[in-house]
Amino acid sequence: MSAGARPFPWEEAMRFGLGVLRLSPAAFWSLTPRELAAALDGVYGRPAAPLSAAELGALMRAFPDETGDSHARELS
Repeated sequence: MSAGARPFPWEEAMRFGLGVLRLSPAAFWSLTPRELAAALDGVYGRPAAPLSAAELGALMRAFPDETGDSHARELS
């Protein structure tokens, strides 16, 4: 295993397959990694891709932070 590489998370995979999906051990061990990943996406959704700098900039322009003392006025 190369430096920085992590071992496959077997404990987590088994908890998900056997506990969440309630697969039999035979069904779990017959899954391919791609099938297990698809099941994870189906249950938990696919993680959103991070915003690019351009996308973040566009959002910041469209929804600027309030400036001035507005927060202090809300508290008083």
